[in-house]
Amino acid sequence: MAEGAVSRVLAPRFVSRRGRYGPNRVTWQQSFDQPQPSGARTHLAHFPQRDQLDGRPPWRARVVTLYPEMFPGPLAVSVVGGALQAGLWTLEAIDLRGFGTGRHRTVDDHPAGGGAGMVLRCDVVAAAIDQARADQPDLPVVYASPRGERLTQRLAAEWAAGPGLIVLAGRFEGVDQRVIDARGLREVSVGDYVLSGGELAAFVMFDACARLLPGVIGSQASLAEESFSDGLLEYPQFTRPREWEGRTLPEVLLSGDHKRIADWRRDQSEQLTRVRRPDLWARRGG
Repeated sequence: MAEGAVSRVLAPRFVSRRGRYGPNRVTWQQSFDQPQPSGARTHLAHFPQRDQLDGRPPWRARVVTLYPEMFPGPLAVSVVGGALQAGLWTLEAIDLRGFGTGRHRTVDDHPAGGGAGMVLRCDVVAAAIDQARADQPDLPVVYASPRGERLTQRLAAEWAAGPGLIVLAGRFEGVDQRVIDARGLREVSVGDYVLSGGELAAFVMFDACARLLPGVIGSQASLAEESFSDGLLEYPQFTRPREWEGRTLPEVLLSGDHKRIADWRRDQSEQLTRVRRPDLWARRGG
């Protein structure tokens, strides 16, 4: 295709729609009213459409954030973005600032007892969360927090099997503990490090869940064999060319013997897990 050419079936473009569920909520929907640039890799033919989901409603992702303009961001591309376009899941951002108090829509205040930074107010956060799940009270609510339990593949699968997920993206020094307790927020961490805000953690959580939804990944075998699916790290992957810079493909992968290949891959997974993640290996009783 010539440089500068366009295609209508490739790159996703999303239009924000304010006011559908209230003045503080932003949703995204696909728009094909203008040609899209070539070079993207999202093909919609792969995905079942909403009317092919046997009556199942789309999985719902909602984020409470001070920066709704950050979304959909990376969630608009690749297989997860294609599934969002196809209606297999939906994404909404709830603008926390809209629930602020006073003329300036204040959302935070100084820590009780003194200390550095600011803390998100419990009344403001509670109002946003209550609106986020007003039409679907069974949605679990997670607070993205470095002190929370670790996000795992098992937890992502648990969320993906449910109706959806609400993530509170914190900022500053955190959130008033009273709203965490009163609204039953589950604190979850994406790793032992601190980010400037919970939005990046929300991207990780939504992506980890959305890719597990039926119809998003073409081959279910791919999900079954990847890292953490059975408590092991994934085995090394190879493809053509057969030889590259003096390095050849492992002979067993060229043998055509499916049992030998499966045994080799299992052995590789176990070796990698023992060396790189002894914590996972220990939990398996290794």
